[in-house]
Amino acid sequence: MTLHVLGESFIGYDFHFPDGRRWHYQMDLANPLDELLDEELPAWVRLGCQQCSHCPLKETDVQFCPFARVLAKPVEVLARSPSYEEVQVTVFWRGREIRQQTTLQRALGSLLGLLGATSGCPHTRMLRAMAWFHWPFSTSAETLYRALGTYLLGQHLRRQRGLEPDWEMDGLREQYRNLRLVNLGMADRLRAAAEEDASLNGLILLDLLAADTLYSLDSYEGELDSYFAEFFEAE
Repeated sequence: MTLHVLGESFIGYDFHFPDGRRWHYQMDLANPLDELLDEELPAWVRLGCQQCSHCPLKETDVQFCPFARVLAKPVEVLARSPSYEEVQVTVFWRGREIRQQTTLQRALGSLLGLLGATSGCPHTRMLRAMAWFHWPFSTSAETLYRALGTYLLGQHLRRQRGLEPDWEMDGLREQYRNLRLVNLGMADRLRAAAEEDASLNGLILLDLLAADTLYSLDSYEGELDSYFAEFFEAE
């Protein structure tokens, strides 16, 4: 894989394991679901299996959970490895090559955020804009900065189009409350999958989802204030 192969909307994750195994995942953000096939998907991917309590989708209209559908391949390929295993990951994105030696859990967490945002899940669709400016292996502060910045820019663009902006960010709070429920639902789904089929070890993603921190604006305590000191100066 070389950088010039990937266009503006393509992003690739290359996992290199200590035993020599490699796994590459590439997606086109402009058409993220084009490469997915519905053939022989496991039972835990079906919408009715541990469906999220607040999911607006109906089994009569949708056969598979959108989020679970995009997780099927990573679970199948990576479940054979423990979540604490060290891996070398290279991300190819927008002409950049980003390398990180880290645990499989953290590397997969970075990919999971991207997959969830582009999966078609009704409760993750507002993260699509963040996916276009994906930053692999981001810290908590970086993720919070991107979430707040993306939402506020979106409200500015809404106002330019004559729509009512949400400067109080009530919509962002609601979005993250919904995302927390999605994480709980996906953890239940993967737990059920592990119980049904011992060969499908969903514990990697289960651990990840259980530990994933979705920020609550209600408990913001000035984590980013030090970066904005100049904005607080009296004019």
